[in-house]
Amino acid sequence: MPPRRQRPRETPALVAFGRQMRRLREAKDVKQETIAHLTKVSGPQVSRIENGKKRATRSFVVAVDEHLDAGGSLISLWEDLNKDGHPVPIWFDWPQVEADAAMLICWQHSVIPGLAQTPAYALALLRGNQEAADARIGRQAILTEGKDSSPPTVVLLLNEHVLHNPVGTPETMREQLEHLLEMSLLPNVTIQVVLSSGEHEGVLGAFVVATMEDRSEVAYIETAIRGITTDNPSDLSSLARTLVELRSQALTHAMSRELIRKVIKERWT
Repeated sequence: MPPRRQRPRETPALVAFGRQMRRLREAKDVKQETIAHLTKVSGPQVSRIENGKKRATRSFVVAVDEHLDAGGSLISLWEDLNKDGHPVPIWFDWPQVEADAAMLICWQHSVIPGLAQTPAYALALLRGNQEAADARIGRQAILTEGKDSSPPTVVLLLNEHVLHNPVGTPETMREQLEHLLEMSLLPNVTIQVVLSSGEHEGVLGAFVVATMEDRSEVAYIETAIRGITTDNPSDLSSLARTLVELRSQALTHAMSRELIRKVIKERWT
């Protein structure tokens, strides 16, 4: 089983930003501890940003730019590295974001989310691509506690249709729904079924919102072509409104478990 919560690998964008921030900070003879206190993040997180191992939030960059009298240069660099022209920003490696998150809230309207799939279900969805299926199942290591950190809080919001949508054989579906019931017993996992309805924004697509340790957020949004990632405040606000609407229509955790049991018995047995 792969080690859980691996830290993001350096990318050219992260390294470029981190080096410039370090140069500006050292030119002003400002310590990392001062930046940490100013931005209300930990000292190690500041170090990771400067070493190109962590993405900085815009609010963090604005505060640092002002404190270092950088005249907006640090903000401009941050914006250049996150231009709208990049549909998938080069510094968002979603599997690493997912592994590093403190909380993950997922909405799925058509299939079981990857973090909750069984090997057989994943293999059927991926049309027999064993390597891709193994990689997907390997990501589930983050759901259980490791020796170095606690697992994230995970909320899975599932459209009722997902429970009835056939993937693979009936045996595959029965095993998959039984796996959902087992997962729901984990103390950090909540599963809620949203009763089928086309009268909410969730019909427009599946997505996951990751909340990081510093309370910043990154979202992964599925499209027919590719998944995209974003931390644009407008995008996040729209997804937050959708989540409020979805959770208002969702069954409780206990009621969702009962419905899953009922579907297993009536549909897949």
